[in-house]
Amino acid sequence: MRIGPYLIDPPIGLAPMAGVTDKPFRQLCKRLGAGLATTEMTTSDPRLWTTRKSLLRMDHAGERDPVHNQPVSVQIAGYDPAMLADAARYNAGAGAQIIDINMGCPAKKVCNVHAGSALLQDEALVARILGAVVAAVDVPVTLKIRTGWNRENRNGVRIARIAEDAGIAALAVHGRTRADLYEGDAEYDTIAAIKQSVRMPVFANGDVDTPQKARQILDYTKCDGLLIGRAAQGRPWIFREIAHFLASGELLAPPAMAEVCAILIEHLENLHGFYGEQAGVRIARKHLGWYAKSHERSLEASGHEGASASPTEIASGYLSFRTIVNRAETAAEQLRLTREYFALPERLALAA
Repeated sequence: MRIGPYLIDPPIGLAPMAGVTDKPFRQLCKRLGAGLATTEMTTSDPRLWTTRKSLLRMDHAGERDPVHNQPVSVQIAGYDPAMLADAARYNAGAGAQIIDINMGCPAKKVCNVHAGSALLQDEALVARILGAVVAAVDVPVTLKIRTGWNRENRNGVRIARIAEDAGIAALAVHGRTRADLYEGDAEYDTIAAIKQSVRMPVFANGDVDTPQKARQILDYTKCDGLLIGRAAQGRPWIFREIAHFLASGELLAPPAMAEVCAILIEHLENLHGFYGEQAGVRIARKHLGWYAKSHERSLEASGHEGASASPTEIASGYLSFRTIVNRAETAAEQLRLTREYFALPERLALAA
């Protein structure tokens, strides 16, 4: 699929997630198969653009990919058309090649200031915002929405038509309403109806967690691409797994423990370098928790018992990954404990 001049190949993107899709994670997911990776949402309030958090979110140094031409996509959030237009200009000047507008976040602190998915209640305001942002920049503008405000007000089709009329280059739709938050199952009937109602490319989002599910969602909705959010946490290789399955119909073997360890080490080192040691170690813990959960699920699927190891394994030091990495207070210790954990099964096998 194309967004303006950019070919998104594979048409599988990393969904923007606050506190998750920082530059180290975006770069990792791109390397592991994501065709697009959008930043955490950045505020449209210019008073906050010089804070450390905003400066890090706006840091795109080294992120442009001249080989694969993967664009730098920056998400902005707010409620005022003029402020959002200014934010779009500012971020385009700072290196954004695609501007994405957040009208999908269900968080109370965002909706309480009439931003995110709260905007879906005011279709006239949506039109003014989209028109202002599209007119403000020369780069493609995309939009992320939910299916509606609540289940009684699924106005996603009307919002999509407003977006297309405003010149939005592509649309991403999460298959839940704002009121649903992240509970229950995503529904795809509204996404399918949205896709049928517009000509622009549409990403389906919500519960895309296996290659088979990805295929089913694309077949059902007829969408052009997929966005993956929570399923990529602790499992960034899901992009190549889905891309391979969509292309060949075959499932890739799960990554070997040695590769998982290498991916983790790369991620940790990049977090430590990007944020500095103290903040990097702290921020890495949540990612390590997601890796731990993913690793435990894979062990269970292969007949092992991750965190609930046998007494013999516990006595040998085969503790849960989550417990081990939370001990780390320094970058060196976090890296050492990670390497030791992934080396332990091999040592136990040799000892046996």
